[in-house]
Amino acid sequence: AVAEVAPALHLGETLRSRLTADAMKLAKASGYENAGTVEFLVDSKGAHYFIEVNPRIQVEHTVTETCTGIDLVQTQIRIASGETLASLGLTQDSIDMRGFAIQCRITTEDPKNKFQPDTGRIEVFRAAGGMGIRLDGGSGYAGARVSPHYDSLLVKVTGQGLSFSAAADKVKRALAEFRIRGVKTNIPFLQNVLAHPTFLTGDARTDFIDTTPELFRFPRRRNRAQRALRFLGEVAVNGPM
Repeated sequence: AVAEVAPALHLGETLRSRLTADAMKLAKASGYENAGTVEFLVDSKGAHYFIEVNPRIQVEHTVTETCTGIDLVQTQIRIASGETLASLGLTQDSIDMRGFAIQCRITTEDPKNKFQPDTGRIEVFRAAGGMGIRLDGGSGYAGARVSPHYDSLLVKVTGQGLSFSAAADKVKRALAEFRIRGVKTNIPFLQNVLAHPTFLTGDARTDFIDTTPELFRFPRRRNRAQRALRFLGEVAVNGPM
């Protein structure tokens, strides 16, 4: 996925309750007792269709944790050790959502090459930060070698705000602060998505990327600081000639 959001825009309480009820039916019918995610697709008329169940903590669990204040991983471990939802004080009625959260995954994928993973050595890696930003680190650091044999994820960036637009602004600011050199990343593409009116109004559908070519128009990166450092290094080692 390109961006994960919580809670979903334009998803009214009636539809949300229907999704929750159907998810509970599936879990009870199968005797499932663990953390997991039931996925549905919702069409333009509000009808929902079952896709799959993921019986695990998913990559995008950070948006849920950020909005609810519940540590899902810790909760799963505590339940596995013998505690119950009741002993943890977790009931559906007690779970409140605060604001909005957006998660983007920074990867070494090249958007202009059909999102094929890029490989090589990371020469520079500077992460973002600040209030309302959560970073879940992957394999991103200076000197790391990105192999084609492993996941291309470098870091997950989750931003929270009291409004959806505020959350989007925080993630956009964080993405702009990242400095990753040596391999291509999907950061310019993510910045275009987060700035697009269709995404900001919550009207993005499953064909959003395929029908929006402007998402793939990126400014030319000059990388002036890295070029200057290389020049100075060359002069220091080999001399001015």
